[in-house]
Amino acid sequence: MLQISNNVTIPAEELEMTAIRAQGAGGQNVNKVSSAIHLRFDINASSLPEFYKTRLLKLNDSRITKDGVIIIKAQRYRTQEKNREDALERLQELICSVKAVAKKRIPTKPGKGARERRLQSKAKRSTTKSMRGKVV
Repeated sequence: MLQISNNVTIPAEELEMTAIRAQGAGGQNVNKVSSAIHLRFDINASSLPEFYKTRLLKLNDSRITKDGVIIIKAQRYRTQEKNREDALERLQELICSVKAVAKKRIPTKPGKGARERRLQSKAKRSTTKSMRGKVV
């Protein structure tokens, strides 16, 4: 079971984890042992609240397929247990990232003093440039 928040959890039955051989350096260990973990989580078939599902499906993340399946490959560590924990942690972070709702930005206008300073600096720059001309 994966704890997302106080009242949102994902049961272990909804997570599909398979052990595969890791890529990269590691000597003979890499060729013999299936230490990497391939985690698959179907968003549409999950028991997540609708709010999470819609936000996750809208995410533009390479780990989410067009069918709405999150695929995480964990091969950071040499042991299968550590990679399993890492995959679950990364899934939890991904789901928690959609939990926070961004504040709506309210556009503001510059104040009176800021407008005056801007116009003064433009006028000063104008006089500086006009002084560079030939003296008549």
